[in-house]
Amino acid sequence: MSVTWNDNVPIYRQLRERVVAMILDGALNEGDALPSVRQVAADYQINPLTVSKAYQELVDEQLVEKRRGLGMFVTDGAREALLKSEREHFLREEWPRIRARIERMNLDLQKLLATPAPSSDKRES
Repeated sequence: MSVTWNDNVPIYRQLRERVVAMILDGALNEGDALPSVRQVAADYQINPLTVSKAYQELVDEQLVEKRRGLGMFVTDGAREALLKSEREHFLREEWPRIRARIERMNLDLQKLLATPAPSSDKRES
């Protein structure tokens, strides 16, 4: 499996973000097992300690739990906690800039919301 890593962000952080995205997108549901540390390390050709560090962050955030002898599992409520965090981040960090731009451009918010989004064949990664 070939993957491109961003040189400006530690690999363990990028791996953590991939797992978070999988939980948010529903690819990993509550109670689902995460791939083993060895499997991820082999698939991405990275050090198992890097995978362990990413998984430990998820454990520290209570998004994943360790089950002795079984592996790592997505905790109950993980997706909802992530959605809440994402919403708060959006409203605190992104919305003020978006709102200011809407106002600067003199756009009507109701008309803007009624406007269909342009279709795209490319999917964001």
